[in-house]
Amino acid sequence: MAFILRHIARYAAKKIASNPQAREAAAKAARVVVDEAKLIAREKDKARAAGRAVRRALNKLKGDR
Repeated sequence: MAFILRHIARYAAKKIASNPQAREAAAKAARVVVDEAKLIAREKDKARAAGRAVRRALNKLKGDR
């Protein structure tokens, strides 16, 4: 299983590195992830904060804001 995930990650990294638009989108996504991680780290109840972050991500994917 780890081999498959590693292969997928390597493939995605190659595609992102070769396409400037994908590189920009990946950088933006990484900034969002870092911001969410900072929010989780600041909270006293980290599990609840992580759950909220996941819910926000799922709602964003659905189109609900």
